[in-house]
Amino acid sequence: MGLLSDGGSVLRDRIGGAILTRVAGPDGPLNRERIHGTPGPRWFGPDRPVRRVHGDASMFIGGLAALLLQSLHPLAMAAVAGHSGFRGDPWGRLQRTSTFLAVTTYGTADAAQQAVERVRAVHRMVRGTTSDGQEYRADDPRLLCWVHIAEVDCFLRAHQRYGARPLDDAGCDAYVADMARVGAALGVVDPPADRAGLEERLAAYRGELRATPEARSTARFLLLHPPVPLIARLPYGVLAANAVSLLPAWATRALWVPRLPPAEDVCVRPLGTAVTAGIRWVLPPRDAA
Repeated sequence: MGLLSDGGSVLRDRIGGAILTRVAGPDGPLNRERIHGTPGPRWFGPDRPVRRVHGDASMFIGGLAALLLQSLHPLAMAAVAGHSGFRGDPWGRLQRTSTFLAVTTYGTADAAQQAVERVRAVHRMVRGTTSDGQEYRADDPRLLCWVHIAEVDCFLRAHQRYGARPLDDAGCDAYVADMARVGAALGVVDPPADRAGLEERLAAYRGELRATPEARSTARFLLLHPPVPLIARLPYGVLAANAVSLLPAWATRALWVPRLPPAEDVCVRPLGTAVTAGIRWVLPPRDAA
């Protein structure tokens, strides 16, 4: 029994290490220890909901859903298509994003502020004109707000559906409030501080949202041609299908992504729960390690 247990532990560590390296970069394990282990005050204490949400495997689904939803703002999509290089280096972009989330959620207050300042410096340089002549800039407060609320909404809904310990109503509001602190630091003006405010703000953007050819191309890239090894295609496909299931119906219609609601309840969601449980087993939260 001991040998079997040790073998399972080795397998778990090996798979978990591979996932962490792919998502957080080759220095991911070292960065994880540095982010969590450096002493000092934090933006968020150990009891804050943002730490529970961002430490759960449901973030894999929430992150994919957020990318799809964010792409439906033509100016946000133009900025990504023109400046992020996500097709040429999708894992690099994911690694930078995951590191930013980890530092602002778990790192020291000084490290979080430095991470925010780096992102704001990049945003100041991202500007251009869409194919139909609209000017955009990444530090536009209204554009920043859309990216922020789409992310918060998808992260929270994924956690409530697939998380190991879903939040109660007060915890959901507190998560939105936690994220408002990060959003405000990034330049979002008056970010929503509870779920009611979040839903109201999302609805206010509905008239600006549509699927451009770039958005549909991004959806095909993320859902049909992901940059993952062949052995990981099946679990990735399960995560992607569950990310799609989180989106509102109008969004999937706009992106030309087919959905079968009856199958989502019977097949897609149970598989999503199983895959996130598997990820949670091989990659336990740092605070639980």
